[in-house]
Amino acid sequence: MVSVGIVGGIGPESTIDYYRRILAGWSHDHPGTSPSIVIDSLDVQVGLRLSEHDRPGLVEYVLASLKRLAGAGVDFAAMAANTPHIVFAELASRSPVPLVSIVEATAEEARRLGLRRVAILGTRFTMESSMYPEVCGRYGIQVVAPDKPEREMVHDRYVNQMLKGQFREETRREIIALVDRLKNEKHIGGVILGGTELTLLLTGPSVAGLPALDTTALHVASILNRLSR
Repeated sequence: MVSVGIVGGIGPESTIDYYRRILAGWSHDHPGTSPSIVIDSLDVQVGLRLSEHDRPGLVEYVLASLKRLAGAGVDFAAMAANTPHIVFAELASRSPVPLVSIVEATAEEARRLGLRRVAILGTRFTMESSMYPEVCGRYGIQVVAPDKPEREMVHDRYVNQMLKGQFREETRREIIALVDRLKNEKHIGGVILGGTELTLLLTGPSVAGLPALDTTALHVASILNRLSR
């Protein structure tokens, strides 16, 4: 049986969501059986600190997890978060096992939907990174981030609420209002929920009347496809 390794803990709530979604998806296609999953849980606060101050250190921190997963016998791995994908290229070149990218899965879905201009929401590191603009750009899709005050608001709610398992109605309203402004001011046709906790806050297929790309669901679909080979 093919086995997947999950770099988890960044954050814990989304790691639990990944596990549940993988099990549910597998059960739908392979009733009466379960997939082989190994989870190595990291410290989200360490990950955030390294993302801000020490990107080479972030590479080494996640790479150590990938090596532990490889030692456990997994055939491929995925990081259950968007933020560490800011160093995906460096990790992919050094990982002892193949990696499944959340960014690539999302870009492919945006192309399938015919989107041409989308907003990115997530941690500040994700919103200010070139990873989504570069990958989506290969499909002719433009990615725009909120302005700095709005990026700071989203980052604050993400780190100080969602990563702690707090999914508040007032925050949901704030994010929906932000997407509505981006629709009117930056003429976006969709929004990437580029934080795996955001998909727990905004669970519907659309936000402010626009298609919402659930990065967790898209990543899980890619993981399941690889598991079923």
